[in-house]
Amino acid sequence: MTSGTTERNERYDPFDIVVVPFPYADRLAEKRRPALVISNRKLAVHGLIWVAMITSADNESWSSDVAIADLKRAGLPAPSVVRPAKIACIEPGRIDRRVGRLDKAAARVVGQRLRGFLGEG
Repeated sequence: MTSGTTERNERYDPFDIVVVPFPYADRLAEKRRPALVISNRKLAVHGLIWVAMITSADNESWSSDVAIADLKRAGLPAPSVVRPAKIACIEPGRIDRRVGRLDKAAARVVGQRLRGFLGEG
């Protein structure tokens, strides 16, 4: 069992935007991409973090996508969306770096969409 801290001893909070090797859902491969931390430190004690995919706004949209309005705060170079329907469970040590943070309005909508998928909203 791991301690829940990365080798660099960094902590990640809900709605931090990080760069991770995000797994594909349909094949055994990964793509380095931005992702949104959606779990809190209660899960980190198990050495895990849940992240939601962030993808280009140019891609075909899904009904649950949430637009990222403040790209500068998010640390993203191009229009992007959070895709709450695609989440991954990773070890904190797999996170390359933190690039930014999601704005509060978008974070609220992402939370609502996630609760909807869990049957809580």
